[in-house]
Amino acid sequence: MSDRPLQITFVASAKHTGQLPDADAEVAFVGRSNVGKSSLINALANQKQLARVSNTPGRTQLINIFAHRGGGTVVDLPGYGYAKVPGHVRREWPEMIEGYLLEREGLAMVFVLVDGAIGPTPLDEQMLDWLRDNDIPHTVVATKMDKVKSSKRRTRKRELADGCMLEVGDIVWVSASKGVNIDQLRSLVVGHLTVG
Repeated sequence: MSDRPLQITFVASAKHTGQLPDADAEVAFVGRSNVGKSSLINALANQKQLARVSNTPGRTQLINIFAHRGGGTVVDLPGYGYAKVPGHVRREWPEMIEGYLLEREGLAMVFVLVDGAIGPTPLDEQMLDWLRDNDIPHTVVATKMDKVKSSKRRTRKRELADGCMLEVGDIVWVSASKGVNIDQLRSLVVGHLTVG
């Protein structure tokens, strides 16, 4: 387990994969607009404002790339689903996200964030099906587990895993606000970024 913060620094934002700097190894985070993606990246790095956090879903509107001090890069993809952004911007997101996931060389793992309190939505299920159909390696991360009452966690975990067509043990259960299993996820990220 890695209890040291993920040492990443913001490098660039882009609309298309071709505008991103090359990377030997890369991990990407994807999920619905209000799943807590930016908060989770900040928790991994132990920094409050590294990735922009907002009370308004959909603030991440570009592909944001962060350099990892030990090598490799971390990517924050725009959230899919509901977002108070102009329609023309929202319409660009599926092409932007799919283009990145299909074209990015060096992409080692996609962390798919699912809201642990509500389980996978149809959009989450669609994303997981699409990743499976395209043989893109991915890991499901259930966020906001602190929002689930302890008496209901066992049932919630089973339901969420079933909805993702996975076993409970295949999912990383985290809480960015409480620091639950952040070390475990950090170790996974670093492991995928370690080249050779």
